[in-house]
Amino acid sequence: MRIFKFGGASVKDAAGVKNVFDVLQKVGYEEVLLVISAMGKTTNALEVVIKNYFDKSPQLNASVQEIKKYHNEILLDLFENEEHEVFLDVRDHFADLEYFLRSNKSPNYNFVYDQIVSYGEIISTTIVSHYMSYKGIQTEWIDVRNYIKTDNTYRDANVNWETTQKAISKIAKKKSLFVTQGFVGADENGFTTTLGREGSDYTAAIFAYCLNAESVTIWKDVPGVMNADPRYFENATLLHQISYREAIELAFYGASVIHPKTLQPLQRKEIPLFVKSFINPLLPGTSVSKGKDLEPKLPCFIVKKDQLLLSLSSIDFSFIMEENISEIFALLHQYKIKVSLIQNSAISFSVCVEDKFGNFKELVKVLSKKFKVSYNENVSLYTIRHFDDNAMKMVEKNKTVLLRQMSRETLQVVTKE
Repeated sequence: MRIFKFGGASVKDAAGVKNVFDVLQKVGYEEVLLVISAMGKTTNALEVVIKNYFDKSPQLNASVQEIKKYHNEILLDLFENEEHEVFLDVRDHFADLEYFLRSNKSPNYNFVYDQIVSYGEIISTTIVSHYMSYKGIQTEWIDVRNYIKTDNTYRDANVNWETTQKAISKIAKKKSLFVTQGFVGADENGFTTTLGREGSDYTAAIFAYCLNAESVTIWKDVPGVMNADPRYFENATLLHQISYREAIELAFYGASVIHPKTLQPLQRKEIPLFVKSFINPLLPGTSVSKGKDLEPKLPCFIVKKDQLLLSLSSIDFSFIMEENISEIFALLHQYKIKVSLIQNSAISFSVCVEDKFGNFKELVKVLSKKFKVSYNENVSLYTIRHFDDNAMKMVEKNKTVLLRQMSRETLQVVTKE
């Protein structure tokens, strides 16, 4: 079986859904499982719904209606007959969402987030599955929550691999074209969980691992994995082949094409990963597979914006020792602060972090009780794999360098524009 993942950009409108059908016609759809993300910016729109819900905003209903209207316009562009059952199915999903908003009693933001935001994937896959059948490709829509089982770490759930393997193995011998949701799972009580933003790639890898898939293809609006993000760097170059190791390194440092958790399960079973263009699906794209000889021969640039540079020093000029660092990392973990870079000296300790859950100010209050704390907001972290002098000069040009760290293969620079 082959696993295809289509992200939100590929199904952002009716033309995108039609293009998915065209891609399948060109590359084949026998023994394929499609993992589909929410359409366009639906996840962001559902986050507005969540905010309005917790704020008890009078705009709550309007924010839901806006999402309904967006999906209904796509439906009307795809299906000639409004009596088609897809309209009823989508209405039922929105009815379920609205019922949850009326009946929920949990004050847990992360729990509520997962129950609401997952409707983006549920609705998008319903539309895509019906459209494929409408155009003559029979599909089997499956609810991923019956297959990917996780713990109850809402918004960043951990997969229960044993239970997930047992569930997914039940579809291994079927020849259907499956359509399922990315990003979503369920805990042991049946409540919806999510695997973290951009987790649809990870969903594809989970299915691939459990099905011993032939390959995974991530369909993007770019030709493949580039040596730099074209939004920030001119003359970005396609990497035709890279190793799992290099892809994991790039993902770890924040390359946006491949989700960091995606690669480990694929590497364990040596399942090749392809990153291809849904605009030009017959082009080779980038292949990620085993091999030490697949390292890029040119610098690879990664930039992470909106970071925080946190610097701690001892109040009494004593050394920052192992027990201090251990305590600091325990707090970073407790407040769910993602660390991107670490640097320490005898009496100071600096980390470049990402405040994904909005807990940074609370963390600073706690750290200030034991350390002298300073920080810079809205900094950028540049990482250059296989760097050279020209690459370093290009990144640092016209910027204030707050921190620089260098190893044999990798240069990291924290800058303020």
